[in-house]
Amino acid sequence: MTAGTGAADGGPADAVAGATGAGTAAEGGTFHERLTALAERRIEMGEVRGVAAADPVNIPMIRHWTDAIGDANPLYTDSEAAEGGVHGEIVAPPAMIQVWSMPGVKRSGRQVSTPVDDVLRMLDENGHTGVVATNCEQTYHRYVRLGERPVPATRFAGLSGPKRTALGEGYFVTWNVTWYAGDEPVATMLFRVLKFRPREREEAPPRNPPKPAAVNAVPLTPDPLKTATTTDDTAPRAPYPLRPAVNRDTEFFWEGVAKGELRIQKCAGCGELRHPPGPVCPSCRSADRTYVVAGGEGEVYSYVVHHHPPVPGRETPFVVAVVELPEGVRMVGNVTECASSEVGIGMPVRVTYRQMDDELTLPMWIPREA
Repeated sequence: MTAGTGAADGGPADAVAGATGAGTAAEGGTFHERLTALAERRIEMGEVRGVAAADPVNIPMIRHWTDAIGDANPLYTDSEAAEGGVHGEIVAPPAMIQVWSMPGVKRSGRQVSTPVDDVLRMLDENGHTGVVATNCEQTYHRYVRLGERPVPATRFAGLSGPKRTALGEGYFVTWNVTWYAGDEPVATMLFRVLKFRPREREEAPPRNPPKPAAVNAVPLTPDPLKTATTTDDTAPRAPYPLRPAVNRDTEFFWEGVAKGELRIQKCAGCGELRHPPGPVCPSCRSADRTYVVAGGEGEVYSYVVHHHPPVPGRETPFVVAVVELPEGVRMVGNVTECASSEVGIGMPVRVTYRQMDDELTLPMWIPREA
């Protein structure tokens, strides 16, 4: 979300770096004191405008986006329907607002620095290289029209930490972005990430280490559950760092995974299937629920290949896919047992279950013919 730092000479990036003294991050004091001082200076900067969207709001990009999302609203792509609608013309879906100003993979030199960049960079340089988005709250003031070029303006909102989390010790970084069409704000967003220092992996004990000679040694009986899954290695595995959130709504799903079942929540009132699970049926509003066991096959509906940033417990690249089940729901999971280049839209897959440590099993997807 943050813009790149390769601004043109004399542009807003120079103002960000020069007017506030970005180099002061190297001053004395503890890391926390220097980071806090930098954050305070960035807050004092207030709102910093970026550059206008590289391309004006246009129908081809809207069509690609709505097709990927599955939004069939004709007011976004059909000029005849839009003329007879409430807006009188084609408008862009409000949720697309961030699309227009994204810098792209190579982050071209036309992008400018924001008040957030130096804070994130300082965290990276101190080893807080892990990142997890925790909040994204968008407010839409009006629809964006064809031909407009929204301009993002960023305001650094706050720094909180250090906090100890399951992923590692880190800081919560919050900023606000407002998009303008001319001088009129059309949308705002609060965005918050956790920048954390990934936990170092504990060295696993060597398999079957040589046993020292002992007098009157009493042989230990291995745990049958562990020996069933780890063969001759009876040492407990290090806990997998990425653990799912289990609550009253999702508990049935994870109980099923532990038994090798892919369960889908079913409304006990109207019978509608839904995933992810929730407390209330979105169709009939019933709070009564049960579940069905899926057949375990599906097709890749969409996917991404994750290269960066590093993810604790995972080796990059890896594939995260949305899998469409014949039962009518979609699930998110990793696709394994094939090269990432072999994954594609419509690829037939089947579920498998991977034991990540001594307690956690995760459902994953593999090519159906594997």
